[in-house]
Formats: sequence, structure tokens, C-alpha cells
Amino acid sequence: MEKTTLEKLDNNKVKLTIHVGQDSFEEGMQKSYLKNRKSISIPGFRKGKVPRKVMEQYFGESILYEDAINEVFPPAYDQAVKETGIEPVDRPELDIVQIGSGQDFIFTAEVTVKPEVELGQYKGFEVDRVEYIVTDEEVEERIKQTLEQNARWVSVEDRPVKTGDRVILDYSGSIDGELFEGGTAEKQNLEIGLGHFIPGFEEQMVGMELGEEKDLKVTFPEEYHAEELKGKEATFHVKLHEIKEKELPDLDDEFAKDVSEFDTLDEYRADIKQKLEKNAEERSNTELKNNLIDLAVNNAKVDIPDVMVDFELDNMLRDIDNQLRYNGLNIESYLKIANTSIDDFRAQYKDDAYNRVKTQLVIEAIGKAENIEVSEEDYEKQYELLAKQYNQEVETIKKSLQGGLEHLENSIIAEKTIELLVDEAKVTVKEALVKEDVQDK
Repeated sequence: MEKTTLEKLDNNKVKLTIHVGQDSFEEGMQKSYLKNRKSISIPGFRKGKVPRKVMEQYFGESILYEDAINEVFPPAYDQAVKETGIEPVDRPELDIVQIGSGQDFIFTAEVTVKPEVELGQYKGFEVDRVEYIVTDEEVEERIKQTLEQNARWVSVEDRPVKTGDRVILDYSGSIDGELFEGGTAEKQNLEIGLGHFIPGFEEQMVGMELGEEKDLKVTFPEEYHAEELKGKEATFHVKLHEIKEKELPDLDDEFAKDVSEFDTLDEYRADIKQKLEKNAEERSNTELKNNLIDLAVNNAKVDIPDVMVDFELDNMLRDIDNQLRYNGLNIESYLKIANTSIDDFRAQYKDDAYNRVKTQLVIEAIGKAENIEVSEEDYEKQYELLAKQYNQEVETIKKSLQGGLEHLENSIIAEKTIELLVDEAKVTVKEALVKEDVQDK
């Protein structure tokens, strides 16, 4: 028979004192014996055939304790957590109070638990909702971007370099007449005006003729990545091999066919506007929700354990690492390039992690206070959304989530809680252009 007592400690910690009946502990000892006898050798007995009593007499029964504890601790601890209703957020610290054959196994488990949230006002906020207006100019700007993306680079021979050209050149850089490492290249592409090279370099190329050679005087920035070049004056000898200018496609029905599923430019233009308006609406909804969440979170009080912030930092770093890997990097290489350490990186994001944890806790607390639950209809809607998002059948999504519905349930409750904040708010609508700074409105 098992018995559990709960003691609340400081800093969101509790101590569970758990009694495991001697029969249950004996089962654990027997399993430990069966596991360990395969590797125990005692003179006069074949390996794996040593009786348990002999093993305990020879080594002492404590030889079986570690594996016996590993057998009985997890189910006993899980049952204690369930009975007391605590929500651990960290691994427990185990301490043995009593152990041995013929008696109860008694241990304590100190663990950090999810903190209680003291909610303030979270309903009835007076807030502005910004509705963004998509102008024809914005539509034309998107079309212009697509034109630029589909432009061709055409060689020109009848004029000098101008801003916006793409050139092919050789260069060799020197300081005080000495070439420096990394300052020499042949047949390099450079787009004039993007500012991708040392300040002043591209500007001095404007006006150069095909085949011309020229010395360009530049000064490396003080924040330049190479320590030995910071702030140094340098001379680059350049030779111009080719000049190319950007040739945009004609803006007509053929262009629309090439870049979209539409047959006419008017249809393509209407589709762009529809998508921009959808994005504008989503932006408006997101900003409204975030404003209401911030108000509710700022009004709440909660003492967040450091371990929860550390776990959130771990999650954030994993997400960043995954994103970097898409670009052929990882967190280690990124930190090296950024000349920082993992500790500095964690310190930089600690406030963000704290705010994320507090937001999660407050939304969860509001959901409980409002008795928000998940219906079968809610699940079905979420299955359909996920199926559409991942381009899979609904039944496939359901199977993949079997046994892991808790995360989905929490996600649905959080979304319904945020919807409640919106429904209960007193919203004033303001209009703003998509590109306009709303704070100036």
C-alpha cells in the first residue's frame, strides 16, 4: 500500500513523502536480482545461476537497491503526482528515508511545480483595432517586385557604368603598397549601388568604361570584421571586363501567364490585391489579439521559477538552430560568426523567454477561470486545418496525433481563450495604410 504526504516549500517547490509498501518494494528487489544475476560471479556458482540469498550474503542486499529503486520509483512518483494534483515543471530530487527488505520503502521527492497565477482584469478592455487599407500603389509595388525578380541581365558596350548595373571585374587590394589577404579576386560579379562592398568602392566605379583599369581609394570601416583591416586606408586596382544592365519584361498578359495561373494582367492584379487584403486583415487580427494578451498579462501576477525560463530558452535555441540548419548553418557556427557565446546568447533572450512563459501561464489561467473546454467539433476543425496545412488526409492527421492529444487540446483552449478576450473587448476601429506608421495615425 502506498501513502503520500505533501509539504509546500519556498520558490514554487513542494516535497512529496512517498511510502511504497514492502510487497511492492520486494517485487522491485526481485526484478533487480533477475537483472543483475547475469553479470554476477561468485566462486562455486555458474555465472547467472547465483541464488539471490547467496548474492545478498556475499555482497550485501544493497547491491540490488539501485535497480530496485528504478523499478518502484517511477510508478510511485507518478501516482503521487496524480493524487496530489501538482504540476511538476522539473525533474524531482530524490532522497531515501528508509530502504531495506521486510519494510516499506520511504523516499522524498522535491520538485518545482507550476506557479499559481493571480489574475487581474482580462475582460472588457478598450482597445483600437487598426484596419489596414491596401492601395493600388501597393499592388503596383508588388507587381514591380515580381518584374524585378524576372528581369534579365543584358550586356552593354556603348556606355560607361552607372548605378544599378551589374559588372564583372578583377581587383587587387593593397595597404601601403602591400597586397593583403583576401583582397584579390578575378571575374567577380558586383551590382553597383547595393552597397555590398567597402563604402566608396562602388561609387568610384560609376563612369568606368569597358576594359578600363583604375585605382580606387577606400577606407575600411572601424567595425569591419577583419581586425587587421579596421579603419585602414586601402587602394584597389580594378579592371572592368563586362557591364550588364537589367532588362525588365513587358508588363502585359504574357507576363501574367508566365508568373501566375492567370491568363490576363487584370486577373493577376486582382489576385494580388485580394492576397494583400487578406494579409492586411490577418495583420489587423494578430495585432488586436497581441494587444489584448499584453494587457491581460501585464495585469496578472505570477512568480515564475527559473527552471521554466531555462526550459523556454532551450526551446527557443532549438527553434533557432532548426531555422539556421535550413541555411546550412547551426547554432555553434552562428555564434562563432556573431562573435558571441551561448551564455551571452541566453542572456540576450532571457527576457523574451520570461515573457513567453508568463503569457502561456496567464492564458492557461484565464482558460481555467472561464471553464473553457474542447469539444469534438473543436478537434475536428483543428484536424481539418492541420490536414490542409500539411496537405494530408484528415484520417492521417488523426492517426499521427494518437496518444499526443494533450498538446493539441492545450492549443485549442489557448486559441478559444484569446477569442474570448476579443469578444469581451470594446474595440474602436481605425484605418491606416499598409505602409503607414500606425502610431502616427
